[in-house]
Amino acid sequence: MAEEELQIEESGKKSKLPLIVIVVVALLGAGGAAWYFLFSGSDEPVPQDSELTQQEAGVSDEAPAGDKAKMGSALYVPMPRPFTFNVPGTGRDRLVEIKVQLMVRGSDNEEMAKMHIPLIEGTLLQVFSASSADELITEAGKVALRERAVTEVQKVLNETVGADVVEQVLFTGFVMQ
Repeated sequence: MAEEELQIEESGKKSKLPLIVIVVVALLGAGGAAWYFLFSGSDEPVPQDSELTQQEAGVSDEAPAGDKAKMGSALYVPMPRPFTFNVPGTGRDRLVEIKVQLMVRGSDNEEMAKMHIPLIEGTLLQVFSASSADELITEAGKVALRERAVTEVQKVLNETVGADVVEQVLFTGFVMQ
């Protein structure tokens, strides 16, 4: 009886040994793979699309004088709060909320736009509140509003700073009730 129990225990130990070896090899392989992916790369960061040089991005060095504002990488300046205002409509007045970001080129224009945010906000609010609900319902009306906003912001900043700082006014949120 004792011999049978001893044989059963020994055969149980022998069947567990290959399983333990497989688990240890799998853990070592996973650890090695993790180390390889985490620590074997170059210490230099991979350039993002916005960090490409002008030649890599396909922008030529010879740009017309009017396109100098378009040189440099595109940067986005968010307005600190959404614009909320009422617009008249044929049926009833509507409440509109527009979230805006400004697209500028280069860090100098970004800093200039950030410095003049109150002026830009006032100009945009004036442009937005001059519209009607009937215009803003259509996509063409939203596009026209965006174009008027760009024109007015560029005009005001050109008078103040002497340069076209803002390239585009982007609506990142548009709600009309």
